Amino acid sequence: MTAPRVILIGPPGAGKSTVGQLLARTWGVTYRDTDSDVEAAQGRSIADIFLDDGEDYFRATEREAVHRALAEHDGVLALGGGAVLDEVVQQALAGHTVVFLDVGLADATKRVGLARSRPLLVGSPRRQWQLLMDARRPVYERLASTVVATNGLTPEQVSDAVLTALGDRPAAEGGQRG
Repeated sequence: MTAPRVILIGPPGAGKSTVGQLLARTWGVTYRDTDSDVEAAQGRSIADIFLDDGEDYFRATEREAVHRALAEHDGVLALGGGAVLDEVVQQALAGHTVVFLDVGLADATKRVGLARSRPLLVGSPRRQWQLLMDARRPVYERLASTVVATNGLTPEQVSDAVLTALGDRPAAEGGQRG
């Protein structure tokens, strides 16, 4: 049975994409992002999906993308920040290695600017991000096998912290391969 080696969850600006690619390279596996899967399947950006069809439609396509990725992908998988709010997705994550990349508002703002095509952050992006994070944090923490704080760290340092937390250093570094 195919299963992702690790699933990264967290809010915008946590570093899921960048760290996910670093982990995939370290382990010699592929990287996959469900937001990219949704955009490819729909032929348009997530912002356009929200604008044209609404959040409910987006969440349904996101749920399908997560289920496909869980069934097909054996590398590093990054989920969109809100994917974990879906109860069906939460149930599907049970038994997987899930890492919550935790980030504070200041670091998230530096990393993504919070205004770039983020439909749920329209208006006051910093305030909206904080409200989203306050609502999502308990879900992220409950679903996570491991929590890695990313504040003040480079992507390489976060990747190393994930590897250390999982006890999974690459063979070339003298550690075990999971």
